[in-house]
Amino acid sequence: MKNLVLIRHAKSNWDIPLNDIDRPLSKRGIGDAHITSHHIDSYLPKTFIVWSSPARRAKETAMIYAQNLAIPLETIIYKDDLYTFDEKGLEQAIKNCENKYDSLILFGHNGAITDFVNKFGDRYIDNVPTSGVVSLTFEENDWSAIRKGKIKDAVFPSHLKS
Repeated sequence: MKNLVLIRHAKSNWDIPLNDIDRPLSKRGIGDAHITSHHIDSYLPKTFIVWSSPARRAKETAMIYAQNLAIPLETIIYKDDLYTFDEKGLEQAIKNCENKYDSLILFGHNGAITDFVNKFGDRYIDNVPTSGVVSLTFEENDWSAIRKGKIKDAVFPSHLKS
């Protein structure tokens, strides 16, 4: 069985004219990342590998989660192929995960995350919002062979603020 936790980066700051990859988190994004990260500890597998897009907003989101979940920062692997907005690129990266890892936590971007969740999950999610977390399980024991899985949990900031 394989476990995948997809986390969309927190809301980024558009106020400063920067290249897309260099945009930092906004104040709201920082707050939302803290809110959701404090509510997913019970959803996380016991052992896992952590990957992140190299985009600044994804890295900053990963750092907030790592801080709140006691994940050593040096264990986060930044992968250039995760700087994608395309589901096929995200799928390929996930399917290339080494099988010695049964659980993967991944910080990435939309539309790739929402499209991936809707292709591989067992229920439709209209949009995975910024700071949104979706946990999926797959019956397969080989990442390259994953097919339709089950969405175990979906945690969105709006669920926690109301």
